[in-house]
Amino acid sequence: MLRRISVIIAVVMMFAFLAACAPPGAAPAPEEKEEGGPLVVFGAYATAIEEPWDGVIHSALNKAQEEGKITYSYTDDIGYAGDMERVLREVAEKNKPDIIFGDAFGNEEAARRVAKDYPEIAFVFGSGGGPADPNFSVFDNWIHEPAYLSGMLAGGITKSNMIGVVGGFPVPEVNRIVNAFIAGAEEVNPDVVVLTTFINSWFDPAAAKEAALAQIDAGADVLFAERFGVIEAAAENGLCAFGNMSDQRELAPDYVVSGPVWHMEPTVEYIISQVAGGTYTAQDLKDFSMVAKGGASLAPINKDVKCAQITDELVQMVEQREQEIKDGLFRVDINEAQPPASTAQ
Repeated sequence: MLRRISVIIAVVMMFAFLAACAPPGAAPAPEEKEEGGPLVVFGAYATAIEEPWDGVIHSALNKAQEEGKITYSYTDDIGYAGDMERVLREVAEKNKPDIIFGDAFGNEEAARRVAKDYPEIAFVFGSGGGPADPNFSVFDNWIHEPAYLSGMLAGGITKSNMIGVVGGFPVPEVNRIVNAFIAGAEEVNPDVVVLTTFINSWFDPAAAKEAALAQIDAGADVLFAERFGVIEAAAENGLCAFGNMSDQRELAPDYVVSGPVWHMEPTVEYIISQVAGGTYTAQDLKDFSMVAKGGASLAPINKDVKCAQITDELVQMVEQREQEIKDGLFRVDINEAQPPASTAQ
């Protein structure tokens, strides 16, 4: 009997030691799924969760967990050097989740390769490509409509007639947001000049801030922070800024005017219902990230900023356009060409 107890203790200690030595980024321990209980969901993010794009997905999944619809765990800052495939395979084997959400940009082949090997798991990834049967669905941040409205506000408040935009990469997903912002600014102010800089990174706040400061030196007095880091530069110089992806007013309450907001909740809710009901199929989830389905909106306009006087007339003009978009009476063009007169850091 004593020998048996000694063996058991040794085995327990061995597993405890192995768990303590687990490498960073390893998949969390598998969760026991109760029959009829909430779905098990995992998030696989290439960037740090502070980066707004992945942060929006993370926030929507946290909300679903708080409502008791799913159990949720995640790994972030996976990067683009080959670790995505390893993480996804470990999660698929150990956690056996019902759904894996993530971003495939920069890891497209790896994500699709793993999905093909685990057809029983719903893979739902941000992607520039199309869905792949039977289980790989795609989504993206289709926030060009509120980006247009943000541009209208920017065009209406600039005094120098020069606006700065700092973006990540000049890829279609970013270009359509930037082009819509420029088009909105030009509707209100035909004389506006927009400086566009791409930092060639999805998350490099220092580089984004440096690019914004260069635009300020060139005369820009309003900035659009397509990437994280620009708002800090604007606030330090007493200038107005527009956030992106989420309502970023809290970063600089005296200087953030508004910005396009992406809501992943409609996409998450739809996928949960599909998987729970046994009706999930691979599909393009584009519509769930647009204004019509509540997937995008304009952040509340901050009329209390110290950097500009936002007139009631300008607000009414923007609100009228917003309603026309909702009613299907005004269409914001989807222009994914690289913006003109743009520069790269």
